[in-house]
Amino acid sequence: MPANVYECMFLLDTNKVAGDVQAAAKQLHTVLEKNHAEILASRPWDERRLAYPIKGHKKGLYYLIYYRTEGKNLAVIEHDFSLMRDLVLRMLTLNVDPKLVDAMLAMARDEHAGVALVTVNEPPEDEALGVGGGDGDRQRRGGGRRMAEAEKD
Repeated sequence: MPANVYECMFLLDTNKVAGDVQAAAKQLHTVLEKNHAEILASRPWDERRLAYPIKGHKKGLYYLIYYRTEGKNLAVIEHDFSLMRDLVLRMLTLNVDPKLVDAMLAMARDEHAGVALVTVNEPPEDEALGVGGGDGDRQRRGGGRRMAEAEKD
């Protein structure tokens, strides 16, 4: 059976990590290696304030790992991670489409990818200034609706 590539995003307790991210990463890697997984990429993604408290924590460190293993090992790996309650607050494992593996690994290995992803969500400069088809069109359409509603009254 061929091995699949998985992306796993962890939300780690910043109190347990406490500046020693390498020790936390070693614990995560140990679980994967014990279960015959090949680690392809591994790095801290971002430390940020959480939208809501998780297990009483208001901050967390997102840590990203890509690994290759057979599907039959996945249940045991996830179980072992769930036993690390003191370090791992949450985790999400996704199967990466074989067509996207190279692109995803290239982005995961790029230290500046997190910054690039944040800037992708910002509007282009001309939309932010109200030039082009940005908010101006939405305001005009909204004004038309308000005018039609006023005529009904």
